[in-house]
Amino acid sequence: MTDQNESPQLIPPHGGYWELQSYQMAEIVFDATTVFCNRFIDHRSRTHDQMVQAARSGKQNIAEGSMASGTSKKTELKLIGVARASLEELLLDFQDYLRQKGLSLWSKDNPSAKEVRKLCYLENRSYLTYKTYIEASPPEVAANTLVCLIHQTNYLLDQQLRALEKEFLKNGGFTERLYRTRSQMRNRDKKF
Repeated sequence: MTDQNESPQLIPPHGGYWELQSYQMAEIVFDATTVFCNRFIDHRSRTHDQMVQAARSGKQNIAEGSMASGTSKKTELKLIGVARASLEELLLDFQDYLRQKGLSLWSKDNPSAKEVRKLCYLENRSYLTYKTYIEASPPEVAANTLVCLIHQTNYLLDQQLRALEKEFLKNGGFTERLYRTRSQMRNRDKKF
């Protein structure tokens, strides 16, 4: 039972990004991309830096969006969109790598692609789940593994964006919540 003088919660719980599947997968993509680039792309290359930064941006923007969600659903939506765009850029980099090196891009039905995708459903998956695909495999396997991981992460981000959009349309953002809270407080004060 709540106290009559207690005000409604203006800033809802937020953060908790480490529990989001999209964040967990983005962290795996970041770690795996860093290892891939260190193994197969010249450290002094602009491409090396851009790929690592795109992977980092995917992960960091999910965290930042989650933290901003308490006071700005608009910012959260924007940052999750930036994360999605960064990972799309990274996906193209891996596809370009395969094409430029004359290596094959696995189809969705490729048995190796299916094997990598199944790992996503393991409980407590982490970079270690995919380590041998990235660290002990030739560049074609490592790059295709990352293509699969990025597709899975992008799928999760697309789902997250749809859910955030739906929630925003239903409940509004911080400004609407602020208005509702102030109105409730005024109406309650008038009754007393």
